[in-house]
Amino acid sequence: MSETIVTLSNVNIYQGQSLILQDVNFTVNKGEFVYLVGKTGTGKSSLLKTLYGELPLKEGSANIVGYDLKGMTWKNVPFLRRSLGVVFQDFQLLTDRNIHENLRFVLRATGWKDERLMEEKINDVLDKVGLKSKGFKMPFEMSGGEQQRVDIARALLNSPKLILADEPTGNLDPETSDEIMQLLMQIAKDYGTAVIMATHDFIVINRYPSRMLKTERGKVLEVTSFYSEA
Repeated sequence: MSETIVTLSNVNIYQGQSLILQDVNFTVNKGEFVYLVGKTGTGKSSLLKTLYGELPLKEGSANIVGYDLKGMTWKNVPFLRRSLGVVFQDFQLLTDRNIHENLRFVLRATGWKDERLMEEKINDVLDKVGLKSKGFKMPFEMSGGEQQRVDIARALLNSPKLILADEPTGNLDPETSDEIMQLLMQIAKDYGTAVIMATHDFIVINRYPSRMLKTERGKVLEVTSFYSEA
């Protein structure tokens, strides 16, 4: 029996007072790779923001990596986020420091204190994403694909059970998109990390088929084909 990482039951998702998604029900298990597809403005980002605690859960029940979102206070959100990895489309790296220091900043911000353990962890995640020798580089010295790899390395720092990726290939050329997809799928397979990836890049979806959830008309649906459903 696989460990369940995400459970949503009868969830309604709001942006302010506006109901964005209604009666959302799904589970995601350990090591599962799930696409979140749907047209722009149909609620993909709102769903991800709810999962990482940026939008409060008002109605329904949701358990994410062992945390109950319904009872979540702002004090507890940082603890939830330490158990998650979030990968953004625009990288969001600190431009005034090198890659090593970017990662060190996150570790310190999430409570790490032992310098030797921090060094080991930084080297470990850079190795996992194929950038072991690039820690000295500044973000502006790296290609878009390398910066996205750093973003994934950052998401891995606290050994998350779940990675939420919001359009991670959105700004990348096809070859680099392939590399990032292979990396994310390898992480799910090798480390048992569940991945939920929001995208509307059907080329990526067709090259790397996996389970799909689709936001459409205020619902989240299980679909088998992005072509026929789009």
